[in-house]
Amino acid sequence: MSKTSALQAIVHGKCPRCRSGNMFVEPNFRLKNFDKMPVKCEVCGLRFEPEPMFYNGAMYVSYAISVALTIIVGFSIYFIFDNPDMWVYMAAIITVVLLLSTTMFRYSRILYLHAFGGIKYDASFGVSSKDK
Repeated sequence: MSKTSALQAIVHGKCPRCRSGNMFVEPNFRLKNFDKMPVKCEVCGLRFEPEPMFYNGAMYVSYAISVALTIIVGFSIYFIFDNPDMWVYMAAIITVVLLLSTTMFRYSRILYLHAFGGIKYDASFGVSSKDK
């Protein structure tokens, strides 16, 4: 079995310890349950909420993602459309942020758990019984 990198685990929303279990129950496009996380990883049993209110800090990550997205969209519009009216900037930025809000929510939690959860990768969880 090939080793999954930390970047691949973050991009695919996998557990930071085993890099195999999903951090979210439903796909991102199912708006009803886009925010539902299992209590524990189905592969290694890691609790996804290490302490109560752990993900409150993820709002800072989400804010940083929103600021970066706003800057990228703003500069793109400036250079593509040669500095249009202010309403074009506002409409484009609001539209992009709304369309990507569920994705920003998920990635802020994923990044926060991977960066600040204090969880180390354990390769023994990623090895299947036939690879041993």
